[in-house]
Amino acid sequence: MQERGGYGQFCPVSMASEILCSRWTTLVVRELLCGSTRFTDLRRGVPKMSPALLSKRLKELQQAGVIVASRKPNGTVEYRLSEAGEELRPVIMGLGNWAQRWMESRLTLKNLDPSLLMWDMRRSLNAGLLPERRCTIQFLYSELPQAQKRWWLVVEGGSVDLCNFDPGHELDLLVKSSLRAMTAVWMGLTTIKNETESGQIKIEGDPHLARSMPQWLGLSAFAPIPRRVQ
Repeated sequence: MQERGGYGQFCPVSMASEILCSRWTTLVVRELLCGSTRFTDLRRGVPKMSPALLSKRLKELQQAGVIVASRKPNGTVEYRLSEAGEELRPVIMGLGNWAQRWMESRLTLKNLDPSLLMWDMRRSLNAGLLPERRCTIQFLYSELPQAQKRWWLVVEGGSVDLCNFDPGHELDLLVKSSLRAMTAVWMGLTTIKNETESGQIKIEGDPHLARSMPQWLGLSAFAPIPRRVQ
């Protein structure tokens, strides 16, 4: 790893912090740990991060030996974690586990972002539990501005695509929810059953898909962590 300016301490915690504690860096590593390899996909995981800053952080992580970049024959660049980067997995997961256990849910639900939620839901969805035919599921967050209120997950051939425009397929399921309620479900702070019974979530369409939604939707990797505060 190259020399960097920083805290001026020989302590390993200090040395690691010089690499990981700049703004957005741990979230970029999180996205790489979740399987994103292309710049456009990394951006979808950190939608409020500017492209210029993301490019800068990727270069810094390369220089630190955390990631490796490779250019494909078609000209696209892919980013992957090095051995050193992969060893950060328990560190990043540990941070998330700690926050899920010790931070109040009201703080979690203060930072609502439909694009991030839907991107996370897209990669956690268990396509193997859905019918083999194409399934189109729309999520409607009626309280949001027009450009953010409608999202579609299209599941076909084991892959899941996320659209924020109408893909033109017949709907199999329509999920009407507040963004807060769906985020709380995905984070494991409540359940689909609780939110449908309270009227916060309404599900219309294929009865089988509606009943099995708690199974195929998937949840955050941190959802199973027992909470110590509410």
